[in-house]
Amino acid sequence: MPEMNVALIGCRFMGKAHSNAWTQVRHFFDTGIAPVLKVACDIHAEPLEQLRPRWGWREAESDWREVVRRPDIHIVDIAVPTHLHHEIAVEAARAGKHIFCEKPPALNYAQARQMYEAARAAGVVHYLNHNYRRCPAVSLARQFIEEGKLGRIYHWRSAYLQSWIMDPSFPLTWQLRQETAGSGPHADLNSHLVDLARFLVGEIASVTAMTANFIVERPLPDDASSGAFQAGRKTGGKGKVTVEDAAFVLAEFQNGALGSFETSRFAAGRKNYNCFEIYGERGALAFNLERMNELGYFSAEDQAHAQGFRTILVTEESHPYVSRWWPPGHIIGYEHTFVHAVADFLNAIETGQSVRPNLYDGMQEMQVLDAALESARTGRRVAVAEIQ
Repeated sequence: MPEMNVALIGCRFMGKAHSNAWTQVRHFFDTGIAPVLKVACDIHAEPLEQLRPRWGWREAESDWREVVRRPDIHIVDIAVPTHLHHEIAVEAARAGKHIFCEKPPALNYAQARQMYEAARAAGVVHYLNHNYRRCPAVSLARQFIEEGKLGRIYHWRSAYLQSWIMDPSFPLTWQLRQETAGSGPHADLNSHLVDLARFLVGEIASVTAMTANFIVERPLPDDASSGAFQAGRKTGGKGKVTVEDAAFVLAEFQNGALGSFETSRFAAGRKNYNCFEIYGERGALAFNLERMNELGYFSAEDQAHAQGFRTILVTEESHPYVSRWWPPGHIIGYEHTFVHAVADFLNAIETGQSVRPNLYDGMQEMQVLDAALESARTGRRVAVAEIQ
């Protein structure tokens, strides 16, 4: 069986999730390519030293440029803060490497477009890791829509709510600075919702948005790159928060459906609350990541005395991806979605096909996100096509 050497760039939270996926994929999926955990790379010694031996990466490196240039590296896995995605992806494409990239793809639409164009010109397989598409329940929702169970779609309603920065003493990590994150939950969380909406409903034509800041200054950490869920040590000074704390967006889809997107890091009691509802002429669907093995389904075509939302436990062998795991009724978790993504990515390389979402989808997604930020800035409705 052919092998492909993988280089992981970024060894914190996402580096761990990706390492697990590369390790597990061949245990459960019959991919025609065997990934080799060749090099783990991070400019910070501590996370690199913790991750490399635990997950079995054969080598350690601190310079991503050296890694990307290596002729023995076939796949570059980008799991670093957002502001680094663009340069790494473009250089990886130019070096002929297949690209597995975390979301959001870039700081803005212009960068995302350059990433896609570089990958397209190089002819490499490229994937943007919106892993929630690969929850079996979400894939089943797509199947129901394609089968016509909802008919014409009228409404998309979504929210992604967290609470991890509500404490005013939480430090000014990279996620709270525009130059390293692009924007706040709008980029981090709305990117997921926009991707799911494009996947399930269609392209977005225009947006109206507002954003808010609730804490404008935070303590400066001595390590500004500290992870989202690591408070780090503080220096005693304070710095300005330059991204929003919450973003609400209304949207009109090209097919006429209306949508809403709510994101906040100030939703007390919500840890990772990612949910959507879709309403159509023949039925409705509902999904909540915190109950990720379930899909709510309502059929308007049921007899009136028997109508109501039913909860489908998406663990049957006939459901997407499930046959590779456990017997019916045995649930899977967050980490499995990454394994699904890696399996699909490797199969795309083997067959010479594309995998979705990819950097093209990332470019389209960033166009929507940038249009929403422009709306919030100007107070007007913005057509997505205005962003160039």
